[in-house]
Amino acid sequence: MSETMEITKETTIGDVLQIKPDAVPVLMEIGMHCIGCPASMGETVEEAAAVHGIDADDLVARMNAV
Repeated sequence: MSETMEITKETTIGDVLQIKPDAVPVLMEIGMHCIGCPASMGETVEEAAAVHGIDADDLVARMNAV
């Protein structure tokens, strides 16, 4: 059940879309507007946070809070 799965820094963006689509607005807020592009699908949450200059732990917490 997707509602019980937790996002971690190692979760890929593709998996975030599958297990917690409600977290997409959080990614959009950090400037990740090409969420569906092939490159982002294999990127981890930690990698996305680094590219966008934000703390990965904060991003994980924000996505898990929705």
